[in-house]
Amino acid sequence: MAHPTDIEIARAASKLPIQEIGAKLGIGAEHLLPYGHDKAKLGQAFIESVQGNPDGKLILVTAINPTPAGEGKTTTTVGLGDGLNRIGKRAAICIREASLGPCFGMKGGAAGGGRAQVVPMEDMNLHFTGDFHAITSAHNLLAAMIDNHIYWGNELGIDERRVTWKRVVDMNDRALRDIVTSLGGVANGFPRQTGFDITVASEVMAILCLARNLEDLQKRLGDIIVAYRRDRSPITCRDLRADGAMTVLLKDAMQPNLVQTLENNPAFVHGGPFANIAHGCNSVIATTTALKLADYVVTEAGFGADLGAEKFMDIKCRKAGLAPDVVVLVATVRAMKMNGGVARADLDAENVAAVAEGCPNLTRHIANLKQFGVPVVVAINHFVTDTEAEIEVIRQSAESQGAEAILCRHWELGSEGAVELAERVVELADSGAAQFAPLYRDDLPLFEKIETIAKRIYHADEVLADKKIRDQLRAWENAGYGHLPICMAKTQYSFSTDPDLRGAPSGHSVPVREVRLSAGAGFVIVICGQIMTMPGLPGHPAAEGIHLNELGQIEGLF
Repeated sequence: MAHPTDIEIARAASKLPIQEIGAKLGIGAEHLLPYGHDKAKLGQAFIESVQGNPDGKLILVTAINPTPAGEGKTTTTVGLGDGLNRIGKRAAICIREASLGPCFGMKGGAAGGGRAQVVPMEDMNLHFTGDFHAITSAHNLLAAMIDNHIYWGNELGIDERRVTWKRVVDMNDRALRDIVTSLGGVANGFPRQTGFDITVASEVMAILCLARNLEDLQKRLGDIIVAYRRDRSPITCRDLRADGAMTVLLKDAMQPNLVQTLENNPAFVHGGPFANIAHGCNSVIATTTALKLADYVVTEAGFGADLGAEKFMDIKCRKAGLAPDVVVLVATVRAMKMNGGVARADLDAENVAAVAEGCPNLTRHIANLKQFGVPVVVAINHFVTDTEAEIEVIRQSAESQGAEAILCRHWELGSEGAVELAERVVELADSGAAQFAPLYRDDLPLFEKIETIAKRIYHADEVLADKKIRDQLRAWENAGYGHLPICMAKTQYSFSTDPDLRGAPSGHSVPVREVRLSAGAGFVIVICGQIMTMPGLPGHPAAEGIHLNELGQIEGLF
């Protein structure tokens, strides 16, 4: 009999009222702002009231470089959270919200899969509680106020050639990457070249995910540099007096969203920066609040460990004072085969040699993660076509790097299939073995930070950056931004900047195309290779197959 689809499983879920989910973490109904019966926002007053609580253990779930074969990072995050609850631990999960871009493009949703899902899945993958719309509106309010300021006399002396603040939309739309605005005559303002990024790449998204409270949010929004004068002096959001109105638009979006897993365990879903073009982590306010309410918190970082986990450690943990106790690295037999050169159509056939050929990608990630001083356990996300011989190759590869690999069947069995992983994670977390430290010091020059990531994480030989980029980095250092961490924008498919170079390449070069200062978020974005901050749709986007059936249910959203 065919296994039910993710959406069929989600529809059949026996959900509890969200107040009962909150009660599992000691959250009274009066502290929840319901959005229907099955989702709610957590009140700021309650968040502040629990700050004196001790912190639980923090578990990061990351993965090998993604392949079309699928790895199941979110599925494993959910399965592990359910597994921890199954063995009697008070656990919560923290994941990101889904962007409409991938949902209607090619990646799909972000709620897990099989018997390890967060529900309501359809709501999460669409408009959810409106957080992304609020971020889009706040971002574009600032853009409108810049053009309006110039139109009404430009008192601040903005150099129209040096406006750095683009607009955003939560959809993949390559036609908007480079545009000209204000055409059509004097009444429409001064024409200038600009463009759109996708909402998840917005600095406002990053700020919301790194801010501790509304006061911190407004300060960070005010610090955003939006343009420069002719003398190259910066103009901020605060100079335009836009920070207050933006904070008002983001007031509700700052509150973490509480939902539940299929097994009725608490899940905080908040924020959604991509890891290939942004810092790729659930919000600080959601994670830190969960740590005050649960004994074990499982969170994930986007894409492979070379992107998401590195940014989790070097940006989120550095900024929020967090320290993970365990890292779970997700891998699949199928993905190892793809890294070993097997075509997608041939993945179902046993190929032990190809698994062995692909395993250097796994061992590279294990070695990289150990540089941060945190114990690593490998979760082999099971597929029905996996054979014992193939699984054994992954086990031995992990052991060669001093990490245990555990077979997990949470997709098929839910929490029952993640008990062994949960027990091992608890053992490692409670052992106190973690000695976390970021990869580089705050006081290292910006270009040396870029080189450190490129050489120690990507295993590149060199970073290629022209004089203009190096001069820009030095200018930011002279302006007082040299202490900021680096957010690398790079393809998720490879350790290199070539998406087709799988496995564990070494000795390659990392070309830097552009650098951007995110003064409000508190990092420098380094755009490498051909990565785009406004993706395009594929030849046949997922949107072509999304529709309502005769019962009014959504079909094609996965």
